[in-house]
Amino acid sequence: MNTMQPLKAHVHNGRLVLDEPTDLPEGTEVELMPVDDDFDPAERARLLQAIEEGAEDFERGDHMDAFEFVAQLRARREAPSR
Repeated sequence: MNTMQPLKAHVHNGRLVLDEPTDLPEGTEVELMPVDDDFDPAERARLLQAIEEGAEDFERGDHMDAFEFVAQLRARREAPSR
């Protein structure tokens, strides 16, 4: 997967300043949104770890088509009880 990593910035004298260098081309327009969530640091770490593990699963091919997955769930729900 070739995805761009999120960029972190902070406000300094009313301007947004990136916390790390970027290789974006000069003049690239980006949309910034303030982080507004209720995650504590431990929850955020667990969420980011789960996202990373999901991306690794995907890269290994360990995933299923969403429509197929939903069809299997429906089939199980509609199957008569044993």
